[in-house]
Amino acid sequence: MSVKGQIKEAAGYVKEEAFENGDSPEAKRKAQEGRNLRNEGRIEDGKPPKTGTPGTEN
Repeated sequence: MSVKGQIKEAAGYVKEEAFENGDSPEAKRKAQEGRNLRNEGRIEDGKPPKTGTPGTEN
């Protein structure tokens, strides 16, 4: 596991959680950016990206 991948995954998680409940298009865009960053970090660490519904464990 790389430190860079772990940092990206953690930062993406924080950004996604901060904006996922917003109703504005800007909040939805920022939540998606967080998901993308989180998945990028997961891929760098050799884990599969999360493809389930946001806010669930799936």
